[in-house]
Amino acid sequence: MINLKRNDTIVFIGDSITDAGRFDAAYEPFGNGYVHFAANYLLAKYPEYDIGVINTGISGNTVRDLSNRWQKDCLNHKPNILSILIGVNDLCRQYANRLNEAVLLDEYELTYERLLSQAKAKCDRRLILMEPFLFCRDKNNPVYIALQEYIRVVHKLAEKFDAVLVPLQNLIDKKIENVPQQEWSDDMVHPYQWAHSWIAQRWIEFTKL
Repeated sequence: MINLKRNDTIVFIGDSITDAGRFDAAYEPFGNGYVHFAANYLLAKYPEYDIGVINTGISGNTVRDLSNRWQKDCLNHKPNILSILIGVNDLCRQYANRLNEAVLLDEYELTYERLLSQAKAKCDRRLILMEPFLFCRDKNNPVYIALQEYIRVVHKLAEKFDAVLVPLQNLIDKKIENVPQQEWSDDMVHPYQWAHSWIAQRWIEFTKL
């Protein structure tokens, strides 16, 4: 559970799923994805708190990219609450002939842990770690299988840093039995807008904000 306080700053950071078009003038400053839905929910629920919500997601990012911009796009904002969703690009580039851009599991864990250590020293409230995910019903899909190792790292780090864990893949796996994967996304990665709203609902549910 996270206790929201007056003048809190919440930072969301990650890849395209977090970015969600935030640089488009029509969707500034939150984008049109899950951050849009979560941010506006919080602003409507707590209008008297004067909270700040900042989206620093950048499309295509891996945890290596987050490391390169961590000071500017995370620590400099002095977040009281920090939410991170990263990992699908780290993995998927191993399967897309972009090995030089891929982040293998060991580097993923070491880099993520270092970033969390830096954030924990600055963030006076809670960290929120969201499972990277695929909208994939085929549990024999090699990318889906490999993703489970990245998810295990996120679980390990969430426990180590006393972070709130939002178990998106686990929840998607349950829901996708009744909602076909093509209704969530056209590429198994980027959610349709209703799915972004669903993700925001799960974020709110697990943070209890």
